[in-house]
Amino acid sequence: MGPVTIHHLALQADWDSARQAGEYRVSTRGCSLDDAGFIHCSRDLAQLRGVHSAFYTDVTEPLLVLDIDPAGLDVRVEDGFPHVYGPLPVSAVTAVHPFTP
Repeated sequence: MGPVTIHHLALQADWDSARQAGEYRVSTRGCSLDDAGFIHCSRDLAQLRGVHSAFYTDVTEPLLVLDIDPAGLDVRVEDGFPHVYGPLPVSAVTAVHPFTP
């Protein structure tokens, strides 16, 4: 079995800030890691599209998909979604792609 990758839908501006800071601290749209206690992720791209449909359809700024290697992170699956507890080091992001619905 190959490595597992989880995904996070990010605003371009939030990812740009994270790259400067060295860590990503946004749970989901309008909600920080400090607010929620975790960073909301998706197990696959189909689940990520569902998150987009539920929360991001009116967003006009660029959205990105962050591919995350969960090794060494505190990841817990809750309600079917992987959640990262604690800040996400930018080094755990293995690839960044523009989101296309």
